[in-house]
Amino acid sequence: MSKLNSKLLNLENPRLWVVIGISVAGIVILAETQRRKMKAKKMIIKEDFGAFIERFELLAFAHPPPPAARLSLSGLTFAVKDVFDVKDHVTGFGNPDWKNTHETADKTALAVTTLLKNGATCVGKTVMDELSFGFTGENVHYGTPTNPKMPSHIPGGSSSGSAVAVAADLVDFALGTDIIGCIRIPSAYCGVIGFRPSHGVVSTIGVVSSSQSLETIGFFARDPSVMHRVGHVLLNLKQVEPKRTRRCIIADDLFQLSKAPKQNILSIVCKVIKDLKGYQLPEHMNFSQYIAANVPSLKEFGEESTKLQSGISALKALCSAMLSLLRHEFKSNHHEWVESVEPKVGPGVSSRVLEALTTTHDNVKTLYKVRTEMRAAIRSLLKDDGILIIPTVADPPLRLNSKKGVLSEFHDRAFPLLSIASMSGCCQVTAPIGNHNDYPISVSFIASHGADKFLLDTVLDMYSSLQDQASIVSNSVPLPDVNGNMDASDLLKEKGNAAYKKKEWNKAVSYYTEAIKLNEGNATFYSNRAAAYLELGCFQEAEEDCSKAITLDKKNVKAYMRRGTARESLLFVKEALQDFKHVCVLEPQNKTASDAEKRLRKMMN
Repeated sequence: MSKLNSKLLNLENPRLWVVIGISVAGIVILAETQRRKMKAKKMIIKEDFGAFIERFELLAFAHPPPPAARLSLSGLTFAVKDVFDVKDHVTGFGNPDWKNTHETADKTALAVTTLLKNGATCVGKTVMDELSFGFTGENVHYGTPTNPKMPSHIPGGSSSGSAVAVAADLVDFALGTDIIGCIRIPSAYCGVIGFRPSHGVVSTIGVVSSSQSLETIGFFARDPSVMHRVGHVLLNLKQVEPKRTRRCIIADDLFQLSKAPKQNILSIVCKVIKDLKGYQLPEHMNFSQYIAANVPSLKEFGEESTKLQSGISALKALCSAMLSLLRHEFKSNHHEWVESVEPKVGPGVSSRVLEALTTTHDNVKTLYKVRTEMRAAIRSLLKDDGILIIPTVADPPLRLNSKKGVLSEFHDRAFPLLSIASMSGCCQVTAPIGNHNDYPISVSFIASHGADKFLLDTVLDMYSSLQDQASIVSNSVPLPDVNGNMDASDLLKEKGNAAYKKKEWNKAVSYYTEAIKLNEGNATFYSNRAAAYLELGCFQEAEEDCSKAITLDKKNVKAYMRRGTARESLLFVKEALQDFKHVCVLEPQNKTASDAEKRLRKMMN
């Protein structure tokens, strides 16, 4: 053994303790790293993704003998949120104290029975936010279902377990309820299709409710055809209706709220609408201003000044009315139970329940008046053939166990968007359209109250095209962010610019052409297409485009420059000289035009 090793083994040698300390620290760090990895792994592979509170099997009703048609939901499995009664089981409402103070159900909820009669098999009850009074999907008693798309982030709630069960391919579809976004938030964050039907069209018999004026039974699916079939069964829809031309309206102001890439989302939607038969080119509007002008009772819930007429203020007022209505009805439904049982609930839910129980409402009649006016306003806007297109949520999913301040900001940004369908009672579908920075993104379509079949048919019609186009856009050059201040034609122009920079001249021409079809009065579109034509050697087409641009904008310097270049290439020297002279008048310091003018003068002499 060397002298160095002998000295290190001397317990009185301070160097020995340094080595031991470093080694122990390394072991501790390694152990902690391994522990965290194992914890993360366990979280990801948690049995059934933590989606279920209870597993059981309710078999579908017996199939009718041949030659009767096969039941429409035969072979499909589904799960239900823990608000649906199932015979011989206790409905827990997401809270152990609720479950312990209620009896087993003597009947199964009508919606569940309807699905069983049509061939589907129920395999269990799913986790939810306690008392349906949350939006993150977290539950301190039963654990938070793991979001299959982003395991370290919330699945969204309150119907979190149902969304996770579908996203994780544990069932074919699942039932939930939607009050203020309980279907729409988790469908957006788990990357599945979510449908909130029109208020009142699906029976809530056998369902524990928090707010009867806002709540509706909804459902999740991965496959649009499954969504369509379930919708037809639950809503008792006619199989065939006359096909109507669809009129799509994009709420430009609402897309400004979204942190998702607005240009990509709108380019996907606009491209799909343009390519499908029976769809008019999309219209654009400021939805907030429309609501401010057409829902007069909102003034009691918004700012006192005329600011209600601008920006997002109207939807914030609508959000305030929605939350007030929820608190009022929750208090009416459950205050006796809460006061007598004093249930243990999570901190976030506790504060919301307390707020509901302690808030007095002097303007209850106005709450219901806002609801009536809102439904009428949407009906007037959309009629029987309109579809309003909005972002589902404003923000990507939060990390699990986010702090109160983060939750509050999330709440303030999400609920104005979610209040539209909740307060109007209209039907809304959330459709996934790819990912951004590893989180799912979605878009929502809203139709008038009672137009559920129209909306379900639209989703079935558009869904595959939306996914195809989303794939194309995700693989293309990202567009610059312009804070949503861009309509469909401008989006196409930007795609043309991106293709031009990549020297994909033909593709650039195609994009600019599509932009011109949407907006024939924009000089820049013609001028930009002319630039691409010049690169392709199509000088006559370039000259024609520049002439059109100049007709629209007499001071368009780039159009004069490009037309001069095209005319020079076509040997129209005198005409080209006039174009470059015009540029020199508009921009005396333009050296390129000045040099071209000198060159052409020499050619003419």
